Amino acid sequence: MKTLLRILMLLLSALVILCAMLVFFGVSNEPDIAVGWTLTRDDIARAKKILHEGSKTKPDEIGTIELTQPDLNLAANYLLNRYSKSAVKIEIKNNVLRFIVTMTLPRNSLGHYLNISFRLGNEDNSELPGLTKFKAGKLLLPAKFAAFVIDNIIRHTSLNDYFILATRPIKTVKIDQQKISITYYSSRETLIQARNFLTQSADNPKLEVYKQKLAEIIAQHDPEWRLSLADLLKPLFELAYQRSTLENAIEENKMAIMTVNDYVNKKETKKILSSPASMPATDMHYSAFLYKRIDLAQHFIGSAAITASVNGQIAKVVGEEKELRDAHSGSGFSFIDLAADKAGTRFGEMATSSPEKARMIQKAMSGIKDYSDFMPDPRDLPEHMDEAEFKQRYQSVDSPAYQEISKLIDTRIAATPIYNAN
Repeated sequence: MKTLLRILMLLLSALVILCAMLVFFGVSNEPDIAVGWTLTRDDIARAKKILHEGSKTKPDEIGTIELTQPDLNLAANYLLNRYSKSAVKIEIKNNVLRFIVTMTLPRNSLGHYLNISFRLGNEDNSELPGLTKFKAGKLLLPAKFAAFVIDNIIRHTSLNDYFILATRPIKTVKIDQQKISITYYSSRETLIQARNFLTQSADNPKLEVYKQKLAEIIAQHDPEWRLSLADLLKPLFELAYQRSTLENAIEENKMAIMTVNDYVNKKETKKILSSPASMPATDMHYSAFLYKRIDLAQHFIGSAAITASVNGQIAKVVGEEKELRDAHSGSGFSFIDLAADKAGTRFGEMATSSPEKARMIQKAMSGIKDYSDFMPDPRDLPEHMDEAEFKQRYQSVDSPAYQEISKLIDTRIAATPIYNAN
């Protein structure tokens, strides 16, 4: 028993020491590498292709993925920037993966960035790479010590479930001079466990408050009248304002947005992102409108949800990509829909970019008159353009003609009352 206690105390001490070193040496006001990675449509398409490469292999079959240095950097930066302004630089050199990582921290008195670097390599011809070097800022830590502590941090926190799901299928990782080769085996049991685990977020008890509030709104709605998107957002943001402080305002806003998006977009939500909300417990359902159009409400809150859970750059590109697809084989390119996407992105950014802005938009949304306070009227903009007409009038999304309308939309959004609130 005494031996066990000693081991636990040593482990705890090691965790405390590493955390202290990370804070003291790794936190800085200067990033080691520039953050704020700029996405392009090609970047997103390539990153998604890389990350979904494993889905081509059927369950209970062995598959192999080969990734080059550009592939690794693209996929890693795509993943990091889904959650915060961060950056990673990966190099393959001498059969070793070298990482430099900079992550933006919440506002604090110690520093704006966490800078760490490390290396992974196959020592002693091992099938899986191990940590061979670790630095927090300029401080070099013993690789075995850092690996021991990191491993125990993962195994004794909520990260462990994610770590198991990510690493269990991987059998070998080989690093050569130009690429890495990953061999993996996903059993049906592993896939079922992953699905069950990743859907447990719908049981978040904090969301029940917002789902219940939305259900009350729907139950009290007069079916003779259109359901305005403002009728959903205003009361939920009033509730968020009542429940929030600076410390939790962003999280409350996310839950309000996700709850409304899950109701408005229903099945479409699952096609875009993994929403933590489930449908409110009610048999009644009314379509939500903006300017007498259902699609505008769907575009607005869908883009707000993507921005709140991922980031604004991805929401912008997703919106443009959808309209280009519609021009090719759909209802046609619509600047009206794009305006709703842009306004929703702006809304999501303000609601989640900082605690101060989160509180500000809660207060502003609590006092809105109608949806014109957060969505400018876009109905005079061109729409229903097939691919030939779009190319004839605007050539591409980079042309001056396209950018002129895009800037007009941005100007209208900037003049909307909710985004000028103090």
